[in-house]
Amino acid sequence: MCPDSRLWCLLAALLVLAGCAATPASVDLPPLDSWDARNQVLGGLRDWEFKGRIAVKAGDDGFNGKFNWAQEADAFNATVGGPLGMGTVRIEGDGNSVVLTDKDGVETVLEDAEVELRWRYGWTIPVASLRYWALGIPDPRLPAVTELDETGRLKRLEQSDWVVEITRYRNGGGQPMPRILSATNPDTRVRMVIDRWLFFDR
Repeated sequence: MCPDSRLWCLLAALLVLAGCAATPASVDLPPLDSWDARNQVLGGLRDWEFKGRIAVKAGDDGFNGKFNWAQEADAFNATVGGPLGMGTVRIEGDGNSVVLTDKDGVETVLEDAEVELRWRYGWTIPVASLRYWALGIPDPRLPAVTELDETGRLKRLEQSDWVVEITRYRNGGGQPMPRILSATNPDTRVRMVIDRWLFFDR
């Protein structure tokens, strides 16, 4: 093997190791054996993500596609992929502003994410509260009416003008986490199937 080849192999190995080091291992959650515990533990999470699928229906408009969400403190990064020429769009927020990046890479600051998504695409998702609803807890900033199942997990939630229903839980981080969730308001129905949960301690 020539020296140049050995050098390239070494560089490639270092890059692989650096990539592995930059991706933290997921951790298990502590026990969530009551509604109070679920609210306290899940509401205090700072670094987590899920990967799944989404279906949105609003009148004659809507789509089915992949949906990934990553949360780090107050910042989130969501990617939505769908057919019909929409491509993949990215929605990012930091607690102060929300930025939409369309399939062509054009960035737009959204003053009201729900309203402007509906104006652009004919559908919307509850961007501000979804980080909490996906975890199976209410948005703590808004009044809520909750209905729990027999094990103390969220079954139904009324918040803002949305009704959220969680019809199935599955293991995520060693604890039961939402698997199938729907959020409905008078104009839109959003259904999510969460295939994988990841929780981090970094």
